[in-house]
Amino acid sequence: MREPKINVGQRKGRRTLDAVEGFATSIGEDTSISGNFGGKGHSIILGEVEGDCDLDGTLVIGESGRWVGNVKARAIVIAGTVEGEVLAEEKLEILSTARIKGTIKAKSLAIAEGAVHEGEVSMSSNNEITHFKDQRDRS
Repeated sequence: MREPKINVGQRKGRRTLDAVEGFATSIGEDTSISGNFGGKGHSIILGEVEGDCDLDGTLVIGESGRWVGNVKARAIVIAGTVEGEVLAEEKLEILSTARIKGTIKAKSLAIAEGAVHEGEVSMSSNNEITHFKDQRDRS
């Protein structure tokens, strides 16, 4: 399996992925799953999932990943496509390649330049939305 087009493991201390030591669950690019998804630990999605998610950990939807359904996790990083509600109990990072259709809710939200979101935004704190140009995308 090729490496996901997101930077994992470059410890700079400020991004959600910096705190992820490894993934308990990995769904590869050539995999399609239908059904509800939940549990503890960090998960990375590079394939397609149709169903709802309730995860106690970090959920990463890679650039090749596609999720149709509602997504809830402690922290979420999206580089792929999501159709449905996205609820991050802590931080939601939307990378430049992300395409989201649906409501997004988070305590803290960062949106990279180039990301596309069609829907409502709700934040559960007084934090401002952070817009950024992802310097880690450069090769």
